Formats: sequence, structure tokens, C-alpha cells
Amino acid sequence: MAALALALAWKTVWPYVVGVVLIGLLGAIGWWLRTTHLRTVAQHRAWRTEQENAARERSMAEVDAMTWQRFEHYVAELCRRDGCTQVVVSGRSGDLGADVIGRMPDGRLLVIQCKHYAPHRTVPSGDMQKFLGTAKAEHGADVAVFVATCAFTREAEKLAMKHDILALHRNLLGAWVRGATLESLLPLNGTGNGTGNGTGNGTGNTGNGRTGRRR
Repeated sequence: MAALALALAWKTVWPYVVGVVLIGLLGAIGWWLRTTHLRTVAQHRAWRTEQENAARERSMAEVDAMTWQRFEHYVAELCRRDGCTQVVVSGRSGDLGADVIGRMPDGRLLVIQCKHYAPHRTVPSGDMQKFLGTAKAEHGADVAVFVATCAFTREAEKLAMKHDILALHRNLLGAWVRGATLESLLPLNGTGNGTGNGTGNGTGNTGNGRTGRRR
């Protein structure tokens, strides 16, 4: 009797059981497909980031090989590429932090301080303080940019953000070199440091980098 009752019940419920099993199977397949897709997208993004970083470093290797004089002229070339006008390079000592001066595409006065240091070095807060004291007070800059081939210390970055100076460190310089416009970098104002070398630890400020220029 028990076997007969089970057989009769199975005839009634088996479509529902099969339906539940199929729904569960489809859900598992859907979860697997989504997980696989997300993992593939993440891997692709990681690969693209790695390739972009490698390309940036290849570009920066050329910048690292420049003399500090050539670097200042190269920064001026980047400004002209981005539509800046009346761009001139000081090219002399005693320029009060104005290595490159020009006009932004909208006419604002642009003043740039350049530091061509070895990548492992950092720009200390003292250098930023000197630039702060001259960029606007002495030169009347509307847009003040401190561009370096290395990172800035955390203290230097804080000063830049507080006083509306673009601290254009190595990572941002790499983006500029690869086509980002100066105008698009201005809102970053020293942030977005990524994997900048040594930033925030205050080390390397007094080391004699082989490509370093002292003022």
C-alpha cells in the first residue's frame, strides 16, 4: 500500500520536482556565467592597466634621459600642444620659480616650476613653499603648476592642495606625456598619486639624484 501511495503521489508531483530542479540548474548556470564574465572583465581591466603603466614608463624613460634644460623645453612643448600661447622658457637661474610661463587657451596666466629629479627622489615641502611664495605673489599666476619627474612628499602635496597648486608628480606627468591635456589635469591638484615612488615618507629629499637639478 505504501509503495502504491508513493507511486500515485510521484505521478502528481514529479512535474513540480523536475521544474524546481531545472530552475535550480538554470540559476546555477546563470551564476557561473555571471561570475565568469565579471572575472574576465576584471582580468581584462588589470591587463589594460598593466599595459598602460608599461607604456607610460616607456614614455617616462625618454623623459628621464633628458637634461633638466631639455626637460623645461619639453614641458613648454606640451603646453603648446595643449593650446597654450605665449609660452616661453626662462632657462636661467634666479627665475623665481618660473621655468615656463605662458597663457592657458582661455587666457589665464600660467606659471610652471620644473624639477627633473631621479625617479626615486621626492620633492620636499620646502621646494613647494618657495614656489608658493613666488608663483602668485611675484608672477601673478592664475594657474600655477609644479611639475616633477618624481613624487612629492605628503607635506608638499598638502601645501599644493591648500593653495590651489597643481602638483604634477611622475604619474600625472606620464599621463600628460601620453596625451592627457593640462586642462584635464588641473582639477586633480596633487591628488590621485597612484603608485608614486616614495610619496608621503619624506625619504630621498636630500639625496643626490643623478638627474637632479638644485635651485
